[in-house]
Amino acid sequence: MYQPPDEQLIRVRIPQGTEVLGIVQQRLGGSRMRVLCLDGKERICRIPGRLRRALWVRENDVILVEPWELGGDDKGDVVYKYRSKGEVDFLKRKGYLKNVEKDF
Repeated sequence: MYQPPDEQLIRVRIPQGTEVLGIVQQRLGGSRMRVLCLDGKERICRIPGRLRRALWVRENDVILVEPWELGGDDKGDVVYKYRSKGEVDFLKRKGYLKNVEKDF
């Protein structure tokens, strides 16, 4: 199974269940941030304690958000951050980021 050198096989995590893709709009401090989710809602999201040291998030990063069961329209947890440009390009090609005008 030969692959050309310019194409590398990458595994990209896609939203499952209630997870939603989002883009970080503003850092608020204290591991909280304002996120524009692709379901049309703006949520205040936090990084859970188990990921706090491992996950560094900046503005305009594409992330995966798990909305809270209570207050899910307003708040959520950051579950995953898409680290490479290849992952974001894959999401664009597959149509997951079709509502986004900005280029990352």
